[in-house]
Amino acid sequence: MAGNLKIGEVAAQSGLSVKTIRFYAESGLLKPVMGRSPSGYRLFTPGVLNRLAFIKRSQSLGLSLQDIQELLNVHDRGSLPCGAVKARLDAKLQDIQAQIAALAILQAELEGILSGWQDQPPAHLIGQTICPNLQQPTAGVREKAM
Repeated sequence: MAGNLKIGEVAAQSGLSVKTIRFYAESGLLKPVMGRSPSGYRLFTPGVLNRLAFIKRSQSLGLSLQDIQELLNVHDRGSLPCGAVKARLDAKLQDIQAQIAALAILQAELEGILSGWQDQPPAHLIGQTICPNLQQPTAGVREKAM
């Protein structure tokens, strides 16, 4: 068992917590441990550090643990998952671009609302609405805008 790492050593070298490493091991993201030390510590091969680095980097790029598991499965079958990684990152980029577009629309709507904001709306509107500044434009106004 020389060269194997205890879970605390893996945690220290990877920058992850022992709890996270246990979770990854129990979730199947890490290959089964190499057994236990005489004092009961989980033992890992040094190769686990590369796997943990891949998991951390993949997560930082927005991939889910399920995505990562599928990519690791490709690797574990003896292939480099670079094509599959690229496909997942392309999909992630498209999702982000769609979110940015939706946020730009929301930003424009908020700017429009705030540009015409009235701190003291006309008194005749009291009781007719909660906050007249947030009322939707009427259908006629919307149709003219289109």
